[in-house]
Amino acid sequence: MILAIEFAMSSSIHHQIVIVGGGTAGITVAARLTRGWFTRRDVAVIEPSDKHYYQPLWTLVGAGLARKEVTERREASVMPRGVHWIQDAAVEFLPYQNSLRTRDGKTITYDWLVIAAGLQINWDKIPGLKASVGKDGVCSNYSYETVDSTWAAIRNFRGGTAVFTHPSGAVKCGGAPQKIMFLADDRFREAGIRNQTRVIFAAAQSSIFAIEPYRATLEKVVARKEIDCRFRHELIEIRPASKEAVFRHLDTQEQVTMHYDLLHVTPPMGPPSFLAVSPLADKGGWVDVDRETLRHTRFANVFALGDCSNLPTSKTGAAIRKQAPVVVRNLLASMHGQPPAARYNGYTSCPVVTGIGKLVLAEFNYQKEPDESFPIDQFKERWTMWALKRYLLPVMYWHGMLKGRM
Repeated sequence: MILAIEFAMSSSIHHQIVIVGGGTAGITVAARLTRGWFTRRDVAVIEPSDKHYYQPLWTLVGAGLARKEVTERREASVMPRGVHWIQDAAVEFLPYQNSLRTRDGKTITYDWLVIAAGLQINWDKIPGLKASVGKDGVCSNYSYETVDSTWAAIRNFRGGTAVFTHPSGAVKCGGAPQKIMFLADDRFREAGIRNQTRVIFAAAQSSIFAIEPYRATLEKVVARKEIDCRFRHELIEIRPASKEAVFRHLDTQEQVTMHYDLLHVTPPMGPPSFLAVSPLADKGGWVDVDRETLRHTRFANVFALGDCSNLPTSKTGAAIRKQAPVVVRNLLASMHGQPPAARYNGYTSCPVVTGIGKLVLAEFNYQKEPDESFPIDQFKERWTMWALKRYLLPVMYWHGMLKGRM
């Protein structure tokens, strides 16, 4: 059982190890630190939400291939045995004092700190987005509240122009913005309206995928599906009254206006605001850690992993699966006065859904080289990889990663 859920009964609390964030990264690390009946470590997790989500499945929810309810569980049900759950939010880091402050006014001190705060979705950065998402064809897979709007928009679409966006900067899973587009294309074909539909991928990036071997495959998918790719286009405004999406061409700075009948928006994302202004952040606002040891570059008792870190790799759950054991091994070594010996090579994975029943499993490292798990040609679209994403990975997540078993 959870040792305690600590509310604002005390204004000052101390724990040996404090983990900020109870999402994928935080829970995985906490589970590894406390796994085993004889493990006795004082570990606290600061997490305000009472819900925990398996977000990778939201792509399939948006295409009507899964129910969003199966992606949600109570936070208490995933909190590892023996962990102190502080149901509050961190708002200020004071690393020189080995402490932090919370929204409810508590000061929490620590011997060791692990930051797993995720990233922040900035809905307000695009004028018109927050007010229009979920209405009149504007949709987004990027929250539990809005993901149903994507399937509704696709299901009710009767032809016209369907625009799918991908912003500049970091996003959760770099392939996700195109996955829902490929699935929508299949749904339009099923409905017999693809001939009356123009599908546009308006992306700030310069190509469909950054890793060359997989890029070639995805370019063939784009060609087969007759998708109009507009690279170097960043969404800067939505005008819902006239159904217009305004983009800036990142090379020429020219504004380009596109009419839409369906608009799926991947919103801009960035580091959490409270983290970006802290002494722990780099110039971009992310936690500044060594890319191999995951220890902070200036504070030896601080580690970070997952989306909030400045690691130069894609922000995915698969990356966290490889980062978490490195953090735990190096943290425990540091606690015993030993140098951090474990190394993270930048591994990440992006299961790129290319249609219903088709998937390209892209796995690569810091060098942008394939770092693959299976003895098959992973550059091909495969049903087996689709089945892995749809059925096996959720089980591995709930019963493996979050339990500290993998």
